[in-house]
Amino acid sequence: MINSANSEEPNFQGNSFQERGCNDQSSQNQSSEQLQAPEQSAQPLATGEAGSKRRIKVVAIAESQQQRHAFIDTINACGFELIDCIPKRVLREKDLPDKVDLWLIDSLYDQELIDIIESHQFDNVLVGFNEAPYSNESNKYAKWQRKLKRRLAETLNMPELVEKKIYDKPLRNWRYVVFLGASMGGPTAVKEFLDNISPDLPICILLAHHFSSNMVDTLPKILNRHNNWRCQVIDTTQSLQAGTCLIAPIEHQIICDSHGRIFLTEALWEGNYRPSISKLLLNTSEVYGDELIGIIFSGMGNDGSLYLEQVRKNHSYIWAQDPASCTSPNQPQAVIDSGFCQFHGTPKQLADELTSMVS
Repeated sequence: MINSANSEEPNFQGNSFQERGCNDQSSQNQSSEQLQAPEQSAQPLATGEAGSKRRIKVVAIAESQQQRHAFIDTINACGFELIDCIPKRVLREKDLPDKVDLWLIDSLYDQELIDIIESHQFDNVLVGFNEAPYSNESNKYAKWQRKLKRRLAETLNMPELVEKKIYDKPLRNWRYVVFLGASMGGPTAVKEFLDNISPDLPICILLAHHFSSNMVDTLPKILNRHNNWRCQVIDTTQSLQAGTCLIAPIEHQIICDSHGRIFLTEALWEGNYRPSISKLLLNTSEVYGDELIGIIFSGMGNDGSLYLEQVRKNHSYIWAQDPASCTSPNQPQAVIDSGFCQFHGTPKQLADELTSMVS
């Protein structure tokens, strides 16, 4: 079945195209997120060869990163297998499986896209969606997500998607997410910051640190020495918790959702930096808005400064370590020079300012 998600009746029947639904959005220069949905306790299944059961495979096409995050969040929540969630311009570069159970299209629905879809076996296509609110707008976002789940339930004949929760919402015991970005000289600066901030504050910490993949497992021991912070490298899907500093893996991308979960994906970090401080700062800002405080510490290069205008539009906070107190001042200096930095200081001054802000 192929239909328009904004229509009362389907525009298409079976696997033949009789009419085109269209939601034309301008393409944005955003990178793609190639993610797999986390394992769920109850997973909707499709019938495969010889009657075997497998998870429903989904490809989502959306131009705005905000819309892609919302699709990813909802597809993960439903327990589907997310093959990819990308803008249309990179679709032809992707090696997709022959069989795709469901396509979600929030882009210009033209003959080029139709040809790509028809080159794969498919069961359902949904076209055209309302713009997703930012996930920190909890009531509006939940309403948007419920609407999409209802549409999926009707299309796939799976009433359980709306009749029961696919997952339990994690207990949120924090008020702010504190995102830290660091590189050369970072361990010393971040440790001083953690030493001067109480793990009892209503904050959770996510750290993106350029580090050797062979040595990153030693980083938690360095950071939590002589303080009570629980530091660990992310090696599976898990949830943000107050008093915990989660460290982004070096090789594989992670992405946050509105419920405080961190999904570990199979996709590798793109670009020159691993992990990408800029990309992860943008992702967390898109999700948490004014509940995010981003702090860039010592490091070479300019990672962390690429998307600051959008981060501020999301009402997130941008701070930086005082370059004079850094082993390598380039990284925080780039943030300060951008004009979007709202506060900078030594690691202790940053900790004091954060304590004053959230106490």
